[in-house]
Amino acid sequence: MKDYIEETIMRDTIEANKNGSVLQHGKHNDRIYLMKLNDKDVPGIFSALNKLAYNHSYAKIICKIPKKVLPLFIGNGFLQEAYIPGFIKGKRDICFVSKFMNSDRLIEIEKPELETFSGMLHKNITNVSIENLEQTKYKVRRLINTDAENIAKLYKHVFTTYPFPIHQPAYILKTMQEDVCYYGIEKNRKLIAIASSEMDKEYLNAEMTDFATHPDYAGNHLASIILNKMEEDMKKQGIKTLYTIARLASVPMNKTFLRFGYHYTGTLIKNTNISGNIESMNILYKQI
Repeated sequence: MKDYIEETIMRDTIEANKNGSVLQHGKHNDRIYLMKLNDKDVPGIFSALNKLAYNHSYAKIICKIPKKVLPLFIGNGFLQEAYIPGFIKGKRDICFVSKFMNSDRLIEIEKPELETFSGMLHKNITNVSIENLEQTKYKVRRLINTDAENIAKLYKHVFTTYPFPIHQPAYILKTMQEDVCYYGIEKNRKLIAIASSEMDKEYLNAEMTDFATHPDYAGNHLASIILNKMEEDMKKQGIKTLYTIARLASVPMNKTFLRFGYHYTGTLIKNTNISGNIESMNILYKQI
């Protein structure tokens, strides 16, 4: 547990205020992320965000907010980058809005990657037949507490750095107790691919995230096999809206979600530190 505490100190901090609004902030991503907004914090949240950004010299503020307060955020200097319809119980929409505190954050936006992704959106990307992926070679299942060490080990092998301490078994175990479901594929009893569904049972949505495949098994559509299993389980759990925040630079991951009928709604510019670089992220969603 000591190792887990030390790693979270080096990474971004997650904290909730008295009204229940949740913030993530820190120099690892050089940003503030308003993850959940309580209505009671509007309009006071604007001065709080600006003060926090000024005190720590953060380059970006990004907020996930209900659509009904979008005009207030636009009036306070925020721009909409993406949205998710039906995010709240399948009925109410949310928006991702951002304010760039430092123009350097907008330098060297990934134009080639954006052009490549735009080309993908213009193509008719057909789904991969799960039955044709020779699933008999693999065992796909929901992972449990005793898998935490192997989960962390595979994440550490695939990602040099990550926004959350998924390299630590203690963190994996903690998230398992907080409605995060991990799924994996094994071959010869070795864990070779993983992903997770972060459920919000109050709002009936789930983020399909943290996909990782061992490099030795890349190109076998293992993410598709896991995603298919995750979607089946989320439907049984009563989840109504699925979404992902996918790396713009990851062509295979974006293709996987497009094949499964996810819809693109925007790109979060220079948003997340993955493997040591601040990368842009695509928002894609699907209602089930």
